[in-house]
Amino acid sequence: MDEVLLRSLTPSVLTVLVRRGADFAAAEDAVQDALVEALRVWAADMPRDPKGWLVTVAWRKFLDQARSDAARRRREDRLDEEPAPGPAPAVDDTLQLYFLCAHPSLTPASAVALTLRAVGGLTTHQIAQAYLVPEATMAQRISRAKRTVSGVRFEKPGDVATVLRVLYLVFNEGYSGDVDLAAEAIRLTRQLAARIDHPEVAGLLALMLLHHARRAARTAPDGSLVPLAEQDRGRWDTALIAEGVGILQSALARDRLGEFQAQAAIAALHADAPTAEETDWVQIVEWYDELVRLTDSPVVRLNRAVAVGEADGPRAGLAALAELDAASPSSRLRSSRGYPIPRHAAVAAYLHERDGDLATAARLYAEAAHKAPNLAERDHLTRQAARLNARRGR
Repeated sequence: MDEVLLRSLTPSVLTVLVRRGADFAAAEDAVQDALVEALRVWAADMPRDPKGWLVTVAWRKFLDQARSDAARRRREDRLDEEPAPGPAPAVDDTLQLYFLCAHPSLTPASAVALTLRAVGGLTTHQIAQAYLVPEATMAQRISRAKRTVSGVRFEKPGDVATVLRVLYLVFNEGYSGDVDLAAEAIRLTRQLAARIDHPEVAGLLALMLLHHARRAARTAPDGSLVPLAEQDRGRWDTALIAEGVGILQSALARDRLGEFQAQAAIAALHADAPTAEETDWVQIVEWYDELVRLTDSPVVRLNRAVAVGEADGPRAGLAALAELDAASPSSRLRSSRGYPIPRHAAVAAYLHERDGDLATAARLYAEAAHKAPNLAERDHLTRQAARLNARRGR
């Protein structure tokens, strides 16, 4: 059974049902039922038109459920007009589905969770693991999100800013867990850039390309995480870097700076450095200052503290971290998603290590490992704590 095929077909099948009049929540349930049926049937009898088979089965599942609902009986005449089975049109409606999932009334966390479920094909259990929350909590969040968008029609214009945010977060989520969605997020952002002439759309695409260019160097052969400073830059994709830089330069020339352009500029400075030691940290701090002005995000301020520590020394970085905590004590505990910021302890550990305080650094690395959002990062931080404890024991 080709589960990759099933996952790739899910968005288009879901879109067909929604276009036929099914509300989002009922359509998503029907598609999931059809996928379960496919897993049972296809191993022995693979259909010639997999998408058409899924559309037919999902639509019938939807009709069966609709007929059983007494409140919908007066719509049975319309629902009974089932289209005849046949080849399904090869239309890619995935981006349109993102606009539906990125409903402005949803929080970014709920929008991403709904997108991962409906478009990415992840199970509720997989999404809960990615967010480090109980499965029941994630199931409730997805159910609320589905109810919110259930009455939204495809004809309504979507919110571009929310779609950009969801694409960005899905791209970030795509690097962890059982399913890699990073390449798909890039593909959809390319589509969006072709449709919408806006510097922030271009900025997001540039940011994704510049980060994705480092993909091969981010992990060691054993799967362990390789920090940026230790990566083999010869493994970076120079073609993606050149494309990303070109897109970014065109966007910046329009003089309408936004968050994603500023982030891409920082990524470009990292990509431009032949070695980690040659990184232009002073200019990176300046771009983080722009990001703080644009977003006033505690996560941005946290990353800025790292850059300050590299540009002006670890004591300056720790001072910037102290300013962050003093300005907003809760910012250490909460991110824009409402969850703890795992990297706060990791940043503090790194700066304390560079400042020579190995005991504090080891303790903070262990704390950061406990809060890490994925297994690779958790293992990396645990190894950092063990390394410093071993040094202290000599």
